[in-house]
Amino acid sequence: MVHYMNIFQLSYKNLLRRKLRTTFTILGITLSAWVLITLLGFNNGYENSLNKDIEGMGFQIVLTAKGCPYEAATLMLKGGTGLRYMPEEIVQGVANDPDVAQTTAMLMHAEFDPDKGENGGTIVYLGIDIPSYPELKPYLTFKQGAWFQNAAERKVVLGFEAAELEQREVGDSMLLPGSAEEYQVVGILKRTGTQDDGMIFLPLKTVQKVFNKEGQLTMLGIRLKQTADANAFEEKLYSLPDVQVVSMAQVKNTILGLVSSAKVIVLSIAFIAFVIAMFGVLNTVLMSVFERYQEIGILKSMGALPKDIFVMILIETTLLCTLGGILGISLAFVFSGASEMAIRFFLPFTPNGNLILITTPTVVWSFLTIALIGIIGGIYPAQRAAHIRPLDAIRSE
Repeated sequence: MVHYMNIFQLSYKNLLRRKLRTTFTILGITLSAWVLITLLGFNNGYENSLNKDIEGMGFQIVLTAKGCPYEAATLMLKGGTGLRYMPEEIVQGVANDPDVAQTTAMLMHAEFDPDKGENGGTIVYLGIDIPSYPELKPYLTFKQGAWFQNAAERKVVLGFEAAELEQREVGDSMLLPGSAEEYQVVGILKRTGTQDDGMIFLPLKTVQKVFNKEGQLTMLGIRLKQTADANAFEEKLYSLPDVQVVSMAQVKNTILGLVSSAKVIVLSIAFIAFVIAMFGVLNTVLMSVFERYQEIGILKSMGALPKDIFVMILIETTLLCTLGGILGISLAFVFSGASEMAIRFFLPFTPNGNLILITTPTVVWSFLTIALIGIIGGIYPAQRAAHIRPLDAIRSE
């Protein structure tokens, strides 16, 4: 044990002899580890957040007006201003289908308010059916108050962020765009981390009347019975005129497919960065071996075995990669928020929740990968050092 402790101390001191070169090598490993951890965390976080968003919809199939399925998915998960409308008459026919357990009709309206924030903001109003909408979204719970009870009430429920933006509490009154009548706030929802936080909920008939959309809907959510064949049911819906059938499972696969190509490119960049880091380790340690050629020969002439020299050099590479890996993992945690902001800026659609989810298995796997790179990068220099002939080394200049 004492013997190997001495070898470890000698390896550590050897790295300190060329501080600048050692620092740059560790920096290269650190950046590679940071990229790897962040990308793996993104793989975990994006899919996890997308699953939560889709599960939070409360239904398996959604009908929207004819248009691009990707736009329809974005509308459902994020809200938006590019709204299309479909006739309300289709609801009854779908609701009576024997495969349908429950439906809920929705009408979304987006209104730009120049008084919200420095550059104004878009307020999203959602007309909903009571009680079908709350039943399909049981995760919606109240910070204050409760849902309105019928379609004729002039009452509103605010999402958590909408309440903060409007600076309203239960019992307050508010005006809607284009209406001179006051509407009473009867409930404020708890934060959900979904698009519901920014919504202002009203009875469906009220939204249709106030915003001149009588007889129109933007979405119809459908939950099927457990015994229903989802594919066969979707085929029946395709015969309906002027509607877009969107399966939530298809939405997930479509969005993940759009993102997968970008992830492959970035993972390839991470792999290249790791190869460069490995050659950086190899170059640093190999240069160290050449500079200590005579010193290694003297160690061997004093009784050091080839395996001792091999272990000493291998410890140097492992120390470099271990320290670089620890720093890289730390940076990934520290800058995960900044990385998430950058991802949201560049990607066309991002779900709610944490986009970068760094788990313990991810950290362990990444650290072991970095350590393995250190071992692989150090094998050749260690072999060169172990096969140095003492007499030739001492005689060399």
